[in-house]
Parts: sequence; structure tokens; C-alpha cells
Amino acid sequence: MKLATFNINGIKARIEALPRWLETAKPDAVALQEIKSVDENFPREIFEDMGYTVETHGQKGFNGVAILSRLPLEDVTRGLPGDDSDEQARWIEATVMGARPVRLCGLYLPNGNPAPGPKYDYKLAWMARMERRVQALLLTEEPLVIAGDYNVIPQPEDAANPEAWAEDALYLPQTRAAFRRIVNLGLTDAFRARNQAAGQYSFWDYQAGAWQKDNGIRIDHLLLSPQAADLLQDVQIDRQVRAEEKPSDHVPVWIDLAA
Repeated sequence: MKLATFNINGIKARIEALPRWLETAKPDAVALQEIKSVDENFPREIFEDMGYTVETHGQKGFNGVAILSRLPLEDVTRGLPGDDSDEQARWIEATVMGARPVRLCGLYLPNGNPAPGPKYDYKLAWMARMERRVQALLLTEEPLVIAGDYNVIPQPEDAANPEAWAEDALYLPQTRAAFRRIVNLGLTDAFRARNQAAGQYSFWDYQAGAWQKDNGIRIDHLLLSPQAADLLQDVQIDRQVRAEEKPSDHVPVWIDLAA
């Protein structure tokens, strides 16, 4: 089972790039972030014609997450529990019905800048809610994949220029500590389980020639429960997508599970 995460930074802007990548990569399911579309305006027919079931959790103009799957989806839920007043569309879950069912959570974690401030407070509160949700999901003892744009640079080797991020909400000590608390519930960072090399990035800003200078960061992650980690066969970053026409500033990251 090939599962991917891809922050497309707007479905309108990526209306050619996303189908092109799907055609080439052929993931069984992909968690999308920043679809920037309400549910009824998402161009689902394009992807349904390619054989994908489409489940969205959108909002107008920004945020928004989705799961596209060539395998049947069951028990789809939208929204991160723990705060009924939170209207931001950042979390979606579904069970991907392969040979072995896998619970897939797609997330778009808040950026948090400027920090300190209310946006950073929201980020840390959101991560605390996520920690509680992950604890509950782990109790099922089933394969679980939590995939998305985490807006977290876990370690210095996950940035080309870590000192430039020292005051940024993506790299502040409190952010990284909150991420570690989630991982330490018993999750595995799929990419780092297979690849410990520096210089492995999933995001390059549109500004200041970041792509040309390879000034990137690794913020798109797939965290696996022990039951999913046991099934891990491969993990890759589709770096070349950033060099294609009208790219997102993120690239897809994917895993292959024996499921």
C-alpha cells in the first residue's frame, strides 16, 4: 500500500500538477493539505475519473485537507477533537481498506508565526489536542499513519540553514518538544527510519531562490504506529516535483507498506 502526503498549496493552482503526479506516482491513497477550497468547489470529477475516491474537509480561501484513495475508504471523520470552537479545516481521518486496513490521518498543523502571539498559542494548543487524539488512536493497536504538513523542523539536519529558523515557530524549542511528545507516544518518523542523511527536504520557499540554492526544510512527515512501522518497506521524497511546471512549494513524501 503506497500512502503519500502532499501540501498542494491550492487546488486551483495545482490543477495540472496534482493529476500529473498522481499519474506518475500512482499512490493508493494521498493526504492533501492546503486545498484552499470549500468542499463543493473541489474539482472531484478529475480525480474520480482517475479512479480515486475523494473525501474533503475544506474551507474558503485557505487551509483545507483531503484524502484521495484508489482503495475503499471507511469511517471518514473530519476535524480534530478537543475544541468545538475551532473552525479551521486541518484534520481528516479515514480507514484505507487494503489487504490490511490502515487508519490514515491527514493533517495541516498550524504554522504558528509570528511567535510569540495568539497564532503560536493556537499552534501549541492544537498540538496538545493532536497528542490526545493520537493517544486514543494508538489504543486500537492497528496500523496507523499520521501524514501531513506538520510545520515542524524536528532537528537541525532537517534544515539547510537551521540558524535562520532559530526564532521561527517551525523550529522553536517548544514546537520541537511538542512534536517529540507526540512521537514519543510510540510513533516512528517513517523517513528517518530509512534515511538519516542530511540535505533531505520537502519544502523550498518560492522566495529568494530557495529551490535553486537548495535552501530547504523537512516539515512534511509520516508518523507510524508500531503496527504500521512493522509493515514499512520504503519511503521517499519526490523531490523532482519541485522542478516541474507550476509546482507547489512542498513536494510529496510517500511510504510503501506491506498492507
